[in-house]
Amino acid sequence: MTHRQLKTGYLTLTGLNTLAASYFFNYLFFFLRDHFGFGDRENLCVTALHGFVYTFAAWQCGKFAQRRGYVLSLKLGFLGLTAAMIIGAFLQSAAALMVLVVFYSVVLLLTWPALEALASERESQAGTQWMVGIYNCTWAGAAALAYFTGGKFYDALGRGAIFWLPAALFFAQFLLTLWLEKHHAVVLAATPEPPKETHHTPEVIAFRQSVGPKAFLKMAWLANPFAYIAINTLLAVMPGIAERLGLSPTRVGLFCSLWFFGRFAAFALLWKWTGWHYRFRWLLAAFLLLIGSFATILLANELWIVVLAQVFFGLATGLIYYSSLFYAMDVGEAKGEHGGLHEAFIGLGVFLGPAVGATALQLAPQSANAGTWAVSGLLALGLGGLVWLRWRRAD
Repeated sequence: MTHRQLKTGYLTLTGLNTLAASYFFNYLFFFLRDHFGFGDRENLCVTALHGFVYTFAAWQCGKFAQRRGYVLSLKLGFLGLTAAMIIGAFLQSAAALMVLVVFYSVVLLLTWPALEALASERESQAGTQWMVGIYNCTWAGAAALAYFTGGKFYDALGRGAIFWLPAALFFAQFLLTLWLEKHHAVVLAATPEPPKETHHTPEVIAFRQSVGPKAFLKMAWLANPFAYIAINTLLAVMPGIAERLGLSPTRVGLFCSLWFFGRFAAFALLWKWTGWHYRFRWLLAAFLLLIGSFATILLANELWIVVLAQVFFGLATGLIYYSSLFYAMDVGEAKGEHGGLHEAFIGLGVFLGPAVGATALQLAPQSANAGTWAVSGLLALGLGGLVWLRWRRAD
């Protein structure tokens, strides 16, 4: 097995992991609505719980993967996720499912930091950019496919769509990891380290800006949680949006997956075009677009407006996410820990947005849009923080 073939194996795990996690968590909100009567507020609370646990688990699991080995982390993660899905298929109460969400949120983080690190392991600067691009396109494409088809699976399979299907995918990943493990050490031993003088040194353009490369990393790490504030608020209230627009889960998959495809298109473009690297105006434009498209999707009463806004939402979230992961891998070498921090900041966004939205709905139950305005205000604060980081010129 060659170095590239080994990387293809880990990218396959990335795609399968995205499919499995998306089938479970994205359509869990429809399951909770249909079986336990959960509304927007309750689903936002579930997402906030997931995000709270995710934040702390990401940092620690990233350290674990860095110190104990990426492959070991993957094996433990995939086995744990398989067990979680099988157990979940037999749970009969909402409280038990919340406990399952906590366990799932921890074990999932044994996989993502390790997969992110393996994508750029033993790569030169150019190789890192190439592999991060493929990695992003892989999981984004799988996420789009999962949401597009998940609604149909949910209508056809019901409970099986969010438990048994992910369980089969997670277990397949465990078996594939065992096979890749047999080749991992041999392939790495035959693959020399990139020359030290070029090993993950930020590209030349990074030193031609008025702020240093670490400042761009800080700005991207600030922006990405706010993108996930918007993303996970949107996913949690999607059953409510579906009811407002008269959409079944199947039609939600058809019409509300467009932003996933928009994000995939952004990743493909940003992978090939590097003109956005270390240029603040692109990050700023994406953040502005994020705020406007998020509010439009949640407030619009016409399906065509929701569909159009999703295009811009996908492009905005794509650039923000790509910035966070690219700068994390380009600036530093502790890939497992950096991947863990990257995921921890995602978890922070997953927690904050839904928590603010649920609180607003609790305090103003008479206003159906209270959560939307509260989260939009939170995004505006994030925009202010981004501008402040840029103009204070801290490195």
